[in-house]
Amino acid sequence: MKELSRRIPRKISRPFAAATAGAFALVAIASYAGQAGAPAGQQPSGQTPPGRQGGPGRGRDFGVKPLEETGFTEIFDGKTLKGWDCDPDFWRVENGSIVGETKIDHQPPQNIFCIWKGGQPGNFELKLQYRLTGVNNGNSGIQYRSIERPDVAKWVMQGYQFDIDLKQMFTGQIYEERGRGFVAMRGQLAYVPPDKKPGSIGSLGTTEQLRGFIKDDDWNDVHIIARDNVLIQLLNGHVMSSLIDDDTANRKMQGEIGIQLHRLPNCSMKMETRNIRLKTL
Repeated sequence: MKELSRRIPRKISRPFAAATAGAFALVAIASYAGQAGAPAGQQPSGQTPPGRQGGPGRGRDFGVKPLEETGFTEIFDGKTLKGWDCDPDFWRVENGSIVGETKIDHQPPQNIFCIWKGGQPGNFELKLQYRLTGVNNGNSGIQYRSIERPDVAKWVMQGYQFDIDLKQMFTGQIYEERGRGFVAMRGQLAYVPPDKKPGSIGSLGTTEQLRGFIKDDDWNDVHIIARDNVLIQLLNGHVMSSLIDDDTANRKMQGEIGIQLHRLPNCSMKMETRNIRLKTL
């Protein structure tokens, strides 16, 4: 950290520098974990090819291997909505998944959510699979560190969201529902200073490159990491967006988890979510 400190301009605070360094480290770890699963015969970007290990004694077995999943707890039993609160007119359990569905002539009055009532985790990892299908359009998301807004209506939430849409314009970005809106677009490492708007401070790849990892009309794996003021969102093993949030007046450090069903007139959609598991840190 001494070398890093020497390169930090005096106007940049040490807490911000530390948070930035920590975020880059977490993103790098998450990115490498995604690369480690490259298809056989395909060399992950940045990995030394066989025969060029860079030093004696390393052999052919080197580098960071995929991390074994441990410590997670299933928060959906795959059979009932026990522990979840949602409008039965739009939500049900089907084939081992929580299903939210709208029709062109059957829309919620506003965006609604199926809310997990088992706690309000702060530092955690959340993993799940989703499949979004629809006609004309579709929009959903995974809500976390969120609060309920009964002043608006029942089953309404406010907070961070792993955004998902059928046209794949927004899938993977960090959005704040009923809050600050777009805080980290797909491909961005973003920072929110105290009482200021978000800004990009680094790239995780272009939105087009990351779009290539999203599966249309099929199951996708979501992995959300929330640790203090750093958020990392992965899709199918690839980091899609990350945020360092120093806006203490507006950020949330803990809260509820939910699945969104977006109101979209003239559209019908079906959001299926399964294998929902949580690990608190």
